[in-house]
Amino acid sequence: MAMLLFAKGGLGSLFKGLASLFTDSQAGFEGGFWANSSALLLILILLVAGLVLLANRMKAHFNQQTEKGLAGDLTNQGDSYTNRTKYEKVDAFRLSSTFFNLGLAIAIGLSVLAFGWSQLEEKIVIPEGAMLMDDDISVEETPRTAEPPPPPPPPPPVIEEVPDETILEEKTFESQDIKADEKPPPIVKSAPPPPPPPPPPPPPPAVEEIFKVVEQMPRFPGCEDKGSDKEKQDCAQQELLKFIYKNIKYPAIARENGVEGTAVVTFVIEKDGSVTDARVVRDIGAQCGDEALRVVNLMNQQGLKWTPGKQRGRSVRVQFNLPVKFKLE
Repeated sequence: MAMLLFAKGGLGSLFKGLASLFTDSQAGFEGGFWANSSALLLILILLVAGLVLLANRMKAHFNQQTEKGLAGDLTNQGDSYTNRTKYEKVDAFRLSSTFFNLGLAIAIGLSVLAFGWSQLEEKIVIPEGAMLMDDDISVEETPRTAEPPPPPPPPPPVIEEVPDETILEEKTFESQDIKADEKPPPIVKSAPPPPPPPPPPPPPPAVEEIFKVVEQMPRFPGCEDKGSDKEKQDCAQQELLKFIYKNIKYPAIARENGVEGTAVVTFVIEKDGSVTDARVVRDIGAQCGDEALRVVNLMNQQGLKWTPGKQRGRSVRVQFNLPVKFKLE
């Protein structure tokens, strides 16, 4: 394209052609062709291939020339500027302006493409009333394990009264002479002491309470730079809906059978912001509940951490019910 512009009148025609190229590219952007990254890649490949082909053609052409033909009339012998090569016809400096203009045309063309580049964002369709549920969802509460009662205090020691005076009677010891023919009494071994009793089992681990409503409800990440808590909460709700409906895929079986409705997934937001115990509590069938559960579990797979809920200034576990609305367009 650049060589064609040169043939029509130099730089003036070049810039006129680039202006028309810019106009055409703008129309192409609106049409969606130039916004395709594969189209830009194809243009770059064609430019590089054209330059390589041009260089190879010039090399092949000069290789076919004889030394006498290349020498020509040697009209540049007295010119200090052009007398830089043995063969006048292969003087590379004659083509310097041509290659300069060619490089300038390519640079301006790429600049036009760069400035006119439009990044198409995927449109996320959020159904109306996406966070509304028709009726209350009854979720089985996690039973709280009662703490074991403390052991009873040990009984007080029994104090035996000892009389003040005890009269000791003198005992008459009999003679302990042992005769030689007498055998000593047999030694009776005492039984070993019984083993100690096993230690008591450890108490069961305490289950932390799961709250449904707290002073500061948990928030989806991405809105911590907002001002008030209400602005953060509203922004977090919108970010959550964008995440859900960006990653949700309408099940094929539900689309074929025209299944619509709202599936509800409940999960627990831990004190560190992770999502646990996700399960479907309302399913409309046709694999819609499984798809909603997959998107909720995707939060942990992508490393998304919620801002945990707080009660009395400390982070607590909070149960969250998320409705996912399936609606055919």
